Amino acid sequence: MSDIGRNQESAEFREEADSLWRLTLGPLVWALHFVISYGATALVCARIAGSAEAVALLRLGIGALTLLAVALILWLGWRSWRQWDVIRDRDWENDQGHSEDRHQFMGHAGFLLAVISLIGVVYVALPVLLIGSCA
Repeated sequence: MSDIGRNQESAEFREEADSLWRLTLGPLVWALHFVISYGATALVCARIAGSAEAVALLRLGIGALTLLAVALILWLGWRSWRQWDVIRDRDWENDQGHSEDRHQFMGHAGFLLAVISLIGVVYVALPVLLIGSCA
């Protein structure tokens, strides 16, 4: 096999490995956001008895964490959307089993997982906006 063929296979392998990371990182960001948000809330409300300053700082921290999580998930979703490539080829189905079909399916799945993860992060952050104290 020539060096060009090996380089092309290596590039395809790296791209598919990146696709797998995009599939898992959206839900992972959602899960980490959930654990940190609810864990910090439990600590602040149990340890500090929910003082107004602590609750305000908690809300600010969870708000910043939410913005970071949303930005990361949007970036992952955008990358997956580009990989799906549905706008250019108008192919909504990838059922042939070719390498290009698998590649686009991974993009499709990554995009849908990013959408679900984004909804999850927003729902986890809603209590911060709606609840003013630990009481």
